[in-house]
Amino acid sequence: MKKSRFSPVYLLDNDTVAAWVFLTPALILLSVFIIWPIAYLFYLSFTAGSFTSTGTYWIGFKNYWRLLLNADFWQVIVNTVYFTLATVFPSLVIPLGLAVLLNRSLALRGILRSAYFLPSIISLVAAGLGFRWLFQTTGPVNALLNLFGIPPISWLGDTTWAMPVLILMSIWKQLGFNMVVFLAGLQAIPPSRYEAAELDGANDWQQFCYITLPGLTSTLIFVIVTTSIFTLRSFEQVYVMTSGGPLNSTNLLVYYIYQEAFAQFDFGYAAAAATVLLSVTLVLVYLQLQTWRKD
Repeated sequence: MKKSRFSPVYLLDNDTVAAWVFLTPALILLSVFIIWPIAYLFYLSFTAGSFTSTGTYWIGFKNYWRLLLNADFWQVIVNTVYFTLATVFPSLVIPLGLAVLLNRSLALRGILRSAYFLPSIISLVAAGLGFRWLFQTTGPVNALLNLFGIPPISWLGDTTWAMPVLILMSIWKQLGFNMVVFLAGLQAIPPSRYEAAELDGANDWQQFCYITLPGLTSTLIFVIVTTSIFTLRSFEQVYVMTSGGPLNSTNLLVYYIYQEAFAQFDFGYAAAAATVLLSVTLVLVYLQLQTWRKD
């Protein structure tokens, strides 16, 4: 902006006008498809009723109070936390190790990268159906165990094994994406640092601890946040493989929201649960942005 000699009113210069012209379509789309749905979700969490002729009506914080007093909701929270923690840690360690190995001059490196990345481009529904076939009572996994004299296990019908199968599937799905991100981070570390460390007598483990990990700080934060968000929003694998069972042991927060909204038609209560999920996601994104700002 620039100020006129004859008026205290600030006039827009050509660069500012051009910036607003280019930004306006994006701002409109952002408002229609992101800001307005979030605002409406927040409003809906304070209401009850339905979208029929009876309409919705304001009930204040009663939906949030119901969340606090609902034992099923707390079991879903425990399931979601367990699922997230058990998925995020292996989804960091395994891809990081693979990225370190593939970053070296290995034979067939390009083919291995493609093979590891392949799960990331497969539909979650297709992957869920594949894992359900593998772990069914008469599936290949039990057939393999039978060769060693181990009796068949009802993987998806047992409260002990159903969640680990979901976790295994989610780790497999996330592995390739995280590996590619780690590879990009490794290639941004100057080779001169490793050369200097070798001259000082540092072994591979010392180079990894004092050069690789510090050089991947921002990448690690990005992978932790994106993987956490990926696991928090998990729906397809639960819907396809277990439907939240057995005995609610694999019911995750997004699937719980879906059930309350589209099976029970309790949209206000579902919106309150979705607001909780949105709040957790925004906190994770905020922590990521703060870390990048410090770097």
